[in-house]
Amino acid sequence: MSKTSVKSISLPIDKLYQEFKLAIKDKHLVVESDTGSGKSTRLPLWCAEAVEGGKGKRVLVVEPRRVACLALAGFVGSLLQDAEGSAHKVGYAIRFDSTITDKTQIAFVTPGIALRWLQQDGLANFDTVIIDEFHERRWDTDLLLAILKLKALDSQHLRLILTSATIDGERLTRYLSNDLTSVPANASSGSNNSHRLVAEGKRFHVELRFQARESHHLPDIRGVEQAVKTAVASLLNETTGDILVFLPGKREIQNSLQACGSLFREAEGSRVELLALHGGISPHEQQKVLQPSDHQRVIFATNVAETSLTIPGVTAVVDSGLERRTHQRNGRTVLSLARISKASCAQRMGRAGRTQDGICIRLWGKSAPMEAMTPPELQREELVEPMLAAACCGYRLSELSFVDSLPEKSLSIAQQKLTAMGAIDAHGIVTAHGMKISPLPIDTQFAHLISAMPDDKCRGLMVDLAAALTVPKSLFKLPEDEFDLKQLNEWEPLSCDAFTLVKLVREPIAEFLKAGGSGRTYIDMGARKEARMLAEQIRAALGLESIKQASSLGVSNHELRTRWLLAVIKASPELAFIRREKRISALGNGFSEVQIGRDSRFCTELKSLNGNNSALAAVVFDQHSIAGKGSKQTLNLASCMAPISLNLLMDAKLGQERLADNKEQGQRHKVMVETVYAGRVIASRLKEVEGDQAIEAIVRSIKLGRQFKGLAKQLENDIAAWNIWVALGKADKEADLLEFDDYLHHQLIDLGVESYDDLQLIEAEDLLFDGIPEWEREEFDQLFPHKLVLPDLQLDVEYQAKRKLVILCYTKGGRKAGPKRWELPRWQGWKVRYKKSSKVIDIQ
Repeated sequence: MSKTSVKSISLPIDKLYQEFKLAIKDKHLVVESDTGSGKSTRLPLWCAEAVEGGKGKRVLVVEPRRVACLALAGFVGSLLQDAEGSAHKVGYAIRFDSTITDKTQIAFVTPGIALRWLQQDGLANFDTVIIDEFHERRWDTDLLLAILKLKALDSQHLRLILTSATIDGERLTRYLSNDLTSVPANASSGSNNSHRLVAEGKRFHVELRFQARESHHLPDIRGVEQAVKTAVASLLNETTGDILVFLPGKREIQNSLQACGSLFREAEGSRVELLALHGGISPHEQQKVLQPSDHQRVIFATNVAETSLTIPGVTAVVDSGLERRTHQRNGRTVLSLARISKASCAQRMGRAGRTQDGICIRLWGKSAPMEAMTPPELQREELVEPMLAAACCGYRLSELSFVDSLPEKSLSIAQQKLTAMGAIDAHGIVTAHGMKISPLPIDTQFAHLISAMPDDKCRGLMVDLAAALTVPKSLFKLPEDEFDLKQLNEWEPLSCDAFTLVKLVREPIAEFLKAGGSGRTYIDMGARKEARMLAEQIRAALGLESIKQASSLGVSNHELRTRWLLAVIKASPELAFIRREKRISALGNGFSEVQIGRDSRFCTELKSLNGNNSALAAVVFDQHSIAGKGSKQTLNLASCMAPISLNLLMDAKLGQERLADNKEQGQRHKVMVETVYAGRVIASRLKEVEGDQAIEAIVRSIKLGRQFKGLAKQLENDIAAWNIWVALGKADKEADLLEFDDYLHHQLIDLGVESYDDLQLIEAEDLLFDGIPEWEREEFDQLFPHKLVLPDLQLDVEYQAKRKLVILCYTKGGRKAGPKRWELPRWQGWKVRYKKSSKVIDIQ
């Protein structure tokens, strides 16, 4: 393979060919050039060229998105096929599909595939690894780079190349050098064994406009559809090329499509086509957008069109300046609306000037403050998957050198979760369990649950559910039509989101789901097909029967469902949630809270299902977090819930026991013991207690006057007097303030009391407290009384010894004004307040 053998038009990147070929011999490279300059197609070909008549090198190209892998492999493969008559030297590998063989010279793969190969053989078969569009800063590409950088230290042949149109080239070049710590901040781009290349080709002029009325106005989601309509209407009069509109998500795309549709309803014969481009459309729809068209199009896209996909014919861009981005909030990964960075602004604007002069309309103001670069995912998301992936490659995530440092809190949380799963040990080393769950192409939590299932039936349920929840598009939409809802409840009567999804993956689709009474389709057949493919892949890896052989899930499977959900709770107790007592739409697990999502079948009303209060608790398999009100609040929405009974929580041994208030019964002194989970009582029973529970019950019984009548009042007075004595500094320096319950608890233990029967061996006098010397007590009580009787006013006196505060509480009397200071004891050095009803005043 030679440079001249590939027939193609000249591209801006071609100017770097000689410098690139010279530098790649002994250096890692950072290549910067504009969008569409040919980085993704030329560099792999240059790397694969034979050196001095020898064998060509194998090249791995890591692309952030599957559609880019397919498109680039097809294009580069067609170039080589035209030149050399071979279509096998270029291949791709994505989930479910791979064309790569031992003869493949250039392999386009997603980051997940690259990480899996790295775990298997360290990518030993490849001489060059290109990480394309590195500016997106995905966690998997950052991790790949950190590990490959270390591997390159031990290999004279491995070369790393980072590419992007908007990237901090100087900083990355220093990072790629052998010894990062020895390179000064102002080092040249040729430091050590790394080199920076910049291609500045012909750039067509893009006229930049700002649509906001005020220059300081930031990008705003409010009214974005009408703002887009205004911008598109003006561009249709100025350009005949395609118009690319960047929006943050599918909802805004649909709304903008409807808003802009009115522009063409009255125009007969209009050939302008409106298209959507986001992760939820089918491959056929994607290809339609990526192919040239003979008429004008308006394409409404998420940031998937920002870098990875080249859309021919675009001459104008409308930029909302918004995206939906993950970030850390209160220890959780939260998805929220965010303003894009200046780097993303440049990427989007560049789409308008690839083939001719273009126009870019930004919906915000010219002087609006925007951050320079988008923060990397490793700083924005949980680190559970990166930590496990690193451990499976033989590295500790916290010890790897990254372009940007990792948050200590996120590292700690990830280590705790993986240790609790048994995926890593206390030293961060991957366990056999961790190695088992890591290759599964699903979330680490689901992989752990699959591995923890007690039998193949339960494991099959967990595989099918995990597959349904892993595919990027939503498999199922809850019907809004009442008749369709009734049919759904008959088809799956437990209001269980989990069983609903498993049945959709396993069983033939009911007709009402394909076309309901409202004429709407409630299931995405493309997503279902992908989920079935993923489920079959995992089933095959685990040696399970195929989906076609899996049993149907009728009402008779109640025992299987119960066994499955019990195993899930035992493996991951944090997935068990119970309704809040006063807010039935919220559920808690003792650590976090979720709200019932709009797409969940879990009932929003309290009701008994099959007589077992199933609506009180649920296993929450899937939730997503969004930013709530305020700067720190997080709202967690549960989208896949499986109703469970309180008995199942007990069977899983969740909750802690405590004594119920005032419920001792019988001569044997049985007490009512409650099991409490996440702040709610899930069970109660009478029990003969002993040990700490018995001591707690006896303390309460004495306090209520059921045992040793009169003792509690005397103890309370003596302990209160002692605390004042200590506050006045009259006791030894080592003396501490006392609490009634603590004193009595320790006193009973010191006396050897372990049960109610042991009370027969002691007397009330054994529990008395000797604090203030007897000869000083009478005078002390006069100085610090507990009641005061003043003219037409009676008061209870409370003392807060730590604060040296006296509170006089009105009990009765006709006096309207409060007490005077001269009427009261001296209480020197103490602050005095008078409290009547809710009113509190200081007495000077």
